[in-house]
Amino acid sequence: MLAKILSYALDGLTGYAVDVEIDINSGLPGYDMVGLASTATKESKERVRSAIKNSGFQYPAKRIIVNLAPADTKKEGPTFDLPVALGIMAATGQIESKAYKQYVIVGELSLDGELRHVNGIMPLLISAMQAGHRKFIIPAANAREASFIEGIDVYALNNLREVVEMLSGVVFEKVPTSTYESACVSHGYGVDFADVKGQSVAKRALEIAVAGGHNALMIGPPGAGKTMLAKCVPTIMPEMTFEEAVEVTKIHSVAGILDSDVGIVTTRPFRTPHHTTTVPALIGGGAKARPGEVSLANHGVLFLDEMPEYSRHALETLRQPLEDRKVTVARVQQTTEYPANFMLIASMNPCPCGNYGSKNQICRCTPSQIHNYVSKLSGPLMDRIDLQIEVDNISYDELRFQKSGETSAQIKERVNRVRAVQRKRFEKDGILTNAEMGAKELNKYCVIDKDCERLLQKAFEKLNLSARGTTRILKVARTIADIEGSENILPAHIGEAIQYRGLDRKYH
Repeated sequence: MLAKILSYALDGLTGYAVDVEIDINSGLPGYDMVGLASTATKESKERVRSAIKNSGFQYPAKRIIVNLAPADTKKEGPTFDLPVALGIMAATGQIESKAYKQYVIVGELSLDGELRHVNGIMPLLISAMQAGHRKFIIPAANAREASFIEGIDVYALNNLREVVEMLSGVVFEKVPTSTYESACVSHGYGVDFADVKGQSVAKRALEIAVAGGHNALMIGPPGAGKTMLAKCVPTIMPEMTFEEAVEVTKIHSVAGILDSDVGIVTTRPFRTPHHTTTVPALIGGGAKARPGEVSLANHGVLFLDEMPEYSRHALETLRQPLEDRKVTVARVQQTTEYPANFMLIASMNPCPCGNYGSKNQICRCTPSQIHNYVSKLSGPLMDRIDLQIEVDNISYDELRFQKSGETSAQIKERVNRVRAVQRKRFEKDGILTNAEMGAKELNKYCVIDKDCERLLQKAFEKLNLSARGTTRILKVARTIADIEGSENILPAHIGEAIQYRGLDRKYH
């Protein structure tokens, strides 16, 4: 007999339908799976056999052929365990009802028939819903994640027996819908800008960076507070919208790092990969084309501490996602696109010993050593970093006796106001921040007078700026003007933006 169960699989963040077809014939007992299944998928044979038997049902001593259609698409993971088991039982008459035809069914089975958590349930359900499907059977461990999707009926069950009972007419409650507001809690980051003593220039620059969505690089000696400043950045970023939270959750779910008890990401990501990280780990890839750190940091911060210590190849791969805000992972069998709309916050020492340019420390590095160290960051990469901030050690009096400065909450209020201005400005342009402006938006929103033009031209010539570096100055100046509440970009705004572009020339 033949049975067909509808399931779903993922290609990146996009789901596609998979027909799980089971044909059972007389003959020598056997089990064959076709349809370009991965090793983990083919291993379902033993899991399914044990799950059916240990759930109190009969496993047929016949020839079983399982086809996963479409046959030319690679099938990954154990998510087809449940539909295969149900198909075998339907084909052998152990499930008399045809109710399974109404559902999209996914789930991994344990040997005792329990349903295990599967990765990527949110993007899978959203894709299936967009294709017109409305009823789903999934593992109970994925219930919380699925509850944030409105307009569908989801049944999150514990084991194979419960699934069979439901398909045979037993009534089970569907997963109740959760609201995003109910998942949001007050965020305790453990750090605050009020805890950072001194560094008023760096605080101002980071406020500009967050307000306009710009990338920033802090250069200074060890112990100056660069890492602490970077950790404070998420505390002044606007709260994530529901749409942003869903996009981030989809990526984290596919990567298998989502907290299943919460079911949705409500805080902006802050990713800090080690400097030994590989290119696939940073950008994405591997055999399964999984998302990398640039995608896991989507709508959040990617912090690269001691940036020159990363491999040159890894750093150069950041150029495309920094420009396009997405990354394409191409493999022989699969090409996947992931969003990578992150803020890059990086730090570095000015030289191998770390003391070059310090007001109270002596640098013992030779000019060639300094040049070679800083040259690990290429010109094209530095061009994509809008603000280059010089951070120096603070004095003892500043450390011990200076009063606390503005809190993150106070700075965040200004950031939210500036972001609201940008949302209104770009509501018809399809972007959200000044950093995302293209040539059309620059010509429209960054008109400058003759005094600003002369100042920008002088910077272009003296600092030997590229065209990209010049447009980045305009974007930062637009953000500074927004912070100051100015409709027009003034020479003071251009001048401050230029001050954040000179460090790469100083050290090169």
